[in-house]
Amino acid sequence: MNERNILVVAHARRDDTVAAARRVIAALRDAGAHPVLDPQDRAELAEVDASFSDVDAVGDAVGVEDLELAIVLGGDGTILRAAELVRGSRAPVLGINMGHVGFLAEIERDDMDAAVKRVIDRDYEVEERMALSVRVKDAAGHVVYETWALNEATVEKASRERMIEVVVEIDGRPLSSYGCDGMVVSTPTGSTAYNFSAGGPVIWPSVEAIAVIPLSAHALFARPLVVGPEAPVAIELLERTDGTGILWCDGRRSHDLPPGARVIVRRSSQPVRLARLHPIAFTDRLVRKFQLPVEGWRGAP
Repeated sequence: MNERNILVVAHARRDDTVAAARRVIAALRDAGAHPVLDPQDRAELAEVDASFSDVDAVGDAVGVEDLELAIVLGGDGTILRAAELVRGSRAPVLGINMGHVGFLAEIERDDMDAAVKRVIDRDYEVEERMALSVRVKDAAGHVVYETWALNEATVEKASRERMIEVVVEIDGRPLSSYGCDGMVVSTPTGSTAYNFSAGGPVIWPSVEAIAVIPLSAHALFARPLVVGPEAPVAIELLERTDGTGILWCDGRRSHDLPPGARVIVRRSSQPVRLARLHPIAFTDRLVRKFQLPVEGWRGAP
């Protein structure tokens, strides 16, 4: 029988997260599964509790492609990190919320023991979320950087006091140029993150679309756009830009953009897989996250 490798993603900055990691690892071992840690997480956790040094690390005895699932102890930021760690495998990510209510976390910490049991029983559904493929070309047209994003890719000014000048291309055709602080290209999953703060639309996860939002643009046509997932979005940093830009993906991966750089964003062929124990309506997630007033609603007849 093949060993069941379960990645546990946590960090050592909070006592409750360390205690939760210890508890989850013990429960997995008791059930006959093989818990593993990211090497950096193991090193940091072992500084707090030496028992973590006995847990195998991904990349040593276990490859990413050998993972069955990732259990994440944290909020949306930690889940984004976990999605990065399992990229290239089919392992879904199960988020156990240890902080504020997040959109990606599946359950709260009080349900942790039941969640581990359901992981062992393979009693969960897998939901696929659209991701973005991101490519950067230099002024000569050479590809100099490639990455991906679950939430968003942003092209931003690198200098606080200067704007950048960009031209946006949709589906191979130029749309408009902007003097702006930047551009956000978001997935439906990311529509409640940076896109939301920038005034973009909330997009239900079941909708396959890409949102494009100018940041503080000096232009008449500076409205958020929603385009089809098959349409590549390109952002060119114009040569006349006074300064440089920077590309950020999910706030985790960055690349400097000199004048003349071109960023091409399109739907990735590899979605991110989320494990769901209690699938609920996205409307309920919105109400809970933003504490929206629903008093007086009587429901359908």
